[in-house]
Amino acid sequence: MSAHTPNELADIFAGDTAALHQLKLTNAHFARLAERHHVVNREIHRIESEVEAASDERLEGLKRERLNLLDEIAAMLEQVHAE
Repeated sequence: MSAHTPNELADIFAGDTAALHQLKLTNAHFARLAERHHVVNREIHRIESEVEAASDERLEGLKRERLNLLDEIAAMLEQVHAE
């Protein structure tokens, strides 16, 4: 497994690192979303790297969950920029 897990929030929202950090510190819901994204994303990476076995259905379910989390995180970042 590589040292860098792809698709982390800092990579996806590279221009918003300050907003990500601030939201993690000040918004408990955002912090939970970010943590869940990290956990799901690492699990996807382990499966895709063949470090961990999983069914296609499990992998697809995790990918759907990651997309839903990203949608909610992106919406929260948009709110920050609108303020």
